[in-house]
Amino acid sequence: MIESAEPIEPHLQRLIDAGINGLDILHGELKNLMLVAEKDYSDAVTIEEDNDYSDAMDGFERKYHEGYLDAVVQLYKMTYDMSFAIADKEAKDNG
Repeated sequence: MIESAEPIEPHLQRLIDAGINGLDILHGELKNLMLVAEKDYSDAVTIEEDNDYSDAMDGFERKYHEGYLDAVVQLYKMTYDMSFAIADKEAKDNG
């Protein structure tokens, strides 16, 4: 159980203070993480290829970045799907 929350990044606090929906904030942050993860994965692939796949550690590094990217993409997709589900529910409630 979490007894106290860690302070969040100032830019996230500003979004919260501005009344932005938490799901929208998370969606945006995951998009940013996904872009960084894609770059890290691409860089790891390039390093592995440049070394002619001769260093097993390069392969481990690539697999790490691939797995992290996959996880972030799944979370991003979940926020996207949730946004549409919420919009559908609100349309039914108001329709």
